[in-house]
Amino acid sequence: MAFSGLLLHPTLLKGVEDVGFVRPTPIQEQAIPPALAGNDLLACAATGSGKTAAFLLPILHQLVDRPRGTTRALVIAPTRELALQIVEDLKGLARHTGIKGAAVYGGVGMNPQEKAFRSGVDVLVATPGRLLDHFQYPYAKLAGLEFLVLDEADRMLDMGFLPDIRRVLRHVPTPKQTFFFSATMPPPIEVLTREILRKPIKIALQRRAAPAQGVTQTVYPVPASLRGELLVELLKRGDMDDALVFTRTKHRADRLTKLLNRHGISAERIHGNRSQAQRTRALAGFKAGEFRVLVATDIAARGIDVEALGHVVNFDLPTVPEDYIHRVGRTARADATGDAFTLVAPEDEADMKRIERAVGMSIPRVRLEGFAYEATAEAPLEMPRGERIAAIRAKKAADRQRSADKKARKTLSEAPAASSNRPRRRRYGRKP
Repeated sequence: MAFSGLLLHPTLLKGVEDVGFVRPTPIQEQAIPPALAGNDLLACAATGSGKTAAFLLPILHQLVDRPRGTTRALVIAPTRELALQIVEDLKGLARHTGIKGAAVYGGVGMNPQEKAFRSGVDVLVATPGRLLDHFQYPYAKLAGLEFLVLDEADRMLDMGFLPDIRRVLRHVPTPKQTFFFSATMPPPIEVLTREILRKPIKIALQRRAAPAQGVTQTVYPVPASLRGELLVELLKRGDMDDALVFTRTKHRADRLTKLLNRHGISAERIHGNRSQAQRTRALAGFKAGEFRVLVATDIAARGIDVEALGHVVNFDLPTVPEDYIHRVGRTARADATGDAFTLVAPEDEADMKRIERAVGMSIPRVRLEGFAYEATAEAPLEMPRGERIAAIRAKKAADRQRSADKKARKTLSEAPAASSNRPRRRRYGRKP
């Protein structure tokens, strides 16, 4: 089926053509017609299957001929990166319609976002925490809201946002339509769907959560101490042109980025300790080809959409199998193809087996020919937790001591001046 067969507004079809969409993905083909008919949607499909356009296009179709100046659609997303990506997709699809969107997320000033509320931008895309910050003020009432979307609902559950979602729902009027999109459907999410959806059309493209069919998955068994060297070797041999590399911790993301740059491989990183401006620059540089590698923690697993991303690397295994699915879903998006490499130490094999059970397949193991598996790592990428805590405590103790010494020096330096200002006592009984 072509997009023209979905009976979308002609201006939207121009936007679809401009962004390079040729035909609808399965989730778009199944979701758009019932959404245009006014139904609520409950859609469960793999990450990277085209869910964003599946909910944006029917909303935009219904807003094209409506007056501007009222916010009629709210999309709730788990991360800043995903919110920005949805707004970017909206701009592409709506470029011939005059419909505007704005992102609302933390880590930046609230004033520009307040202006979006006050001006009544057509579509707001928001993270739950920052949205609740705005709801404290009268300008953020959203009285004209008609469409509500919860995107990546299972990720919001993983991040502890479910109570925030319930608070958000108390602040907005009951929408005309609600679209609920998620890669997986754990029990707490099923409960929420029953609370907020009215006779939804249910779309489930798969019985179990799994990566997109275009992803070729490979496991590289390697000692934990040599994972950095193996990744460098894979990149130097040309096995990967570009790569999104996932680590478990922020500290390891920093150290791995330094290791790659030290070996002449341009890399940048994004994680929770980086400012929003730093994260935005890193992602933009990766998309533009300025950096060959982007190292990220799971904060980016749902928020990165890079056209034709060839490789995803699990440098560390994720803590839960579902996160593996979301990570590798960054490649092979919208029916494309891609590779997912996972570096697995012997002590991680049990976790890898759990991932294989979750995805329903045994992932082939590969050894890199000519790699020195018996070598000694040049340096550990992360200090043991005990050593790291001890170092932090020692630094804090040193800082406290410096502060105390500085205070003591200041007291001593001020003491003579203070005594010189006192009135001199008369000494009776003594000769002058």
